[in-house]
Amino acid sequence: MRTMGALVKRNVKLFFKDKGMFFTSLITPVILLVLYATFLGNVFRDSFQMNIPETVKLSEELIDGLVGGQLISSILAVSCVTVAFCSNFLMVQDRVNGSIKDLRMSPVKASFLAAGYYVSTLISTLIICFVATGICLLYVAAVGWYMSLSDVLLLMLDVVLLVLFGTALSSIINFFLSTQGQISAVGTIISSGYGFICGAYMPISSFAEGLQKVISFLPGTYGTALIRNHAMQGALAQMELQGVSGQLVESLKDALDCNLYFFGEQVSVGGMYLILGGTVTVLISVYILMNGLKKKQ
Repeated sequence: MRTMGALVKRNVKLFFKDKGMFFTSLITPVILLVLYATFLGNVFRDSFQMNIPETVKLSEELIDGLVGGQLISSILAVSCVTVAFCSNFLMVQDRVNGSIKDLRMSPVKASFLAAGYYVSTLISTLIICFVATGICLLYVAAVGWYMSLSDVLLLMLDVVLLVLFGTALSSIINFFLSTQGQISAVGTIISSGYGFICGAYMPISSFAEGLQKVISFLPGTYGTALIRNHAMQGALAQMELQGVSGQLVESLKDALDCNLYFFGEQVSVGGMYLILGGTVTVLISVYILMNGLKKKQ
């Protein structure tokens, strides 16, 4: 355990010491929040108002709360995975600069090295994502707060699960990378593409039916839905108190991807947790198996 602790401490220190990797990881959620609030806030607000009958009058604070919940859920759903990839690039950089050869020449087991990279990436990503979550919650508090304590705690749980998922996924993909160019290419692809396939940038309900079915197989989609549910649950409940029918609220949940369907069957929140948790378990197992096979070779 002492060896593992030393490896984790070394990797975390190197990550936070590299100002480029650290500030790139930290500034991404902040930039997304500014861009979303500046450019997409009015789009989301107009979309809400168009879907609500003229006979129902909602307060501006409630509408801002709904928009704020949608904004931060999109940001956190993307950041938990993209930041994990940035944090895990240290594993590839050790191969690029030759540091991994020194580590392998030491009496440290290969399994400890692999586990050290995973745990250190998990810790670094959680630190950044919890800071980003705090910033997002401050933003929601400023525009319209309707979240309960349980919503906040469940949101934190969602962030932890998505970070576990992002760390496991990045560990498997980065396992095959060995050059700086590959790092840049994978970072660009993940940063630009993941938000679309997980439903963070555009609701899945707006895609073609065939594409919706394909995306329903991707576990990141359910992570986005979990965060969206807990970020918006309080505001949606307040809508009903202000006179909006339960049927209309459910249709909004469908449009916002709070409700997800797998070939026509609605997936419960518990089911989403099972899918995401099961995927994390499978990915970690694959990562362990890959390192075990490499050791034998």
